[in-house]
Amino acid sequence: MKKILSALAVLPFLTWAQAALAAQPTDWQTRFQPAATGIMEDIAWFEVYTLWFIIPITILVMGLLAWVMIRFRASANPTPSRTSHNTLIEVIWTVGPVVILLFLAIPSFQLLTAQYTPPEEPAITVKATGVQWNWEYEYQNDDNLSFSSFMLLEDDRASAGKEDKAEYPRLLAVDNEMVVPVGTTVRVLVTASDVLHAFAMPAFGVKVDAVPGRINETWFKAEREGIYYGQCSELCGKDHAFMPIAIRVVAQDQYDAWRADAQADLGNAYRNLTASIESRNDTKLAAVRD
Repeated sequence: MKKILSALAVLPFLTWAQAALAAQPTDWQTRFQPAATGIMEDIAWFEVYTLWFIIPITILVMGLLAWVMIRFRASANPTPSRTSHNTLIEVIWTVGPVVILLFLAIPSFQLLTAQYTPPEEPAITVKATGVQWNWEYEYQNDDNLSFSSFMLLEDDRASAGKEDKAEYPRLLAVDNEMVVPVGTTVRVLVTASDVLHAFAMPAFGVKVDAVPGRINETWFKAEREGIYYGQCSELCGKDHAFMPIAIRVVAQDQYDAWRADAQADLGNAYRNLTASIESRNDTKLAAVRD
């Protein structure tokens, strides 16, 4: 009995650990990925909110069409009505849509404003440049750090220590993730060096065009640690489908250690970061079991 209770106690943490592992597309997925930012939570809420209008309107229109086709078909109504004006109906179909659009427009504008208005001055600024066909990241601080991020090749999994396909899925995992601290507002400057690209991270509610010669700005504040996956979302050439985006969200001390290590050896910085994450997760699991 004691073992069963212990297993039940560990289960919520194991579920959390798996959820924190990565946010990525799943087979037969019909809804959004789990939200990792407040903006994405608002987007998910707004989607459900709009369905309360869309579904009844769709059912009403389909019902009216069916009623008209059956009730007023030529065989059932050989003498059509000659009514040309009905004030009540015209008022209803004018005022009704206006009211509905107001209920949709107000929260829509509020959400749009929030997407372009960070709650605080961003602590980190990263420039993301789309290239055929990878992403270039540049951390714009006093100690500038820049590196390339390519899709992880299957032959490179072992050397990169990324053999677990649940954590590093095929066609989405990269060799070098963008690393940011949890609970920190991050500004992302998005551009391209050759053709149109798009920087998209579904779990963050972020999707921004990358335009050559122009810099577009977005931001996010990830509230949960883990690896989050996105992709280039603008058709950019033959390898468009092989241009993933990966962002790893870690604790502040882990981020600070990664930044310090990355200045000297980027590959070693990622290895140390992975070891730190695994060690901390093992410690948490052991604490829960005890």
